[in-house]
Amino acid sequence: MATSKITYLSALRTSSVHERSGNEIITDAPVDNKGKGEAFSPTDLLATSLGNCMLTIVGIAAAEHGFNIDGATCEITKIMAEQPRRVAEIIAVLRFPANGYTDKEKKIIERAANTCPVFYSLHPDLKKTVSFIFE
Repeated sequence: MATSKITYLSALRTSSVHERSGNEIITDAPVDNKGKGEAFSPTDLLATSLGNCMLTIVGIAAAEHGFNIDGATCEITKIMAEQPRRVAEIIAVLRFPANGYTDKEKKIIERAANTCPVFYSLHPDLKKTVSFIFE
């Protein structure tokens, strides 16, 4: 079964439907690339998927080790390059709410985040800057 079906709507906008759930994501070309910028751009989703994956894998590791990361966030900044136009760097700031994490739990969190499948799927030339904030 296919993962998703993407339809070009018009005016540089697409609709992507997750085949299993029916959930939909709309994308727009960014303003600096002839679009309206009214939704995530495809490169926004690329960068955002890194943060989604990191939090998911950390959540799995936390559950396996008997703690939780409920309320954790990841702020993503995408930096573009030209010639050819591409994502040059993704900055991920993972923030964990005050939860009394032990040093061992912090190491589990950091290791899990840095070993997520999206992290390893991105080209090595794409710079990934990751930081962790424990409040």
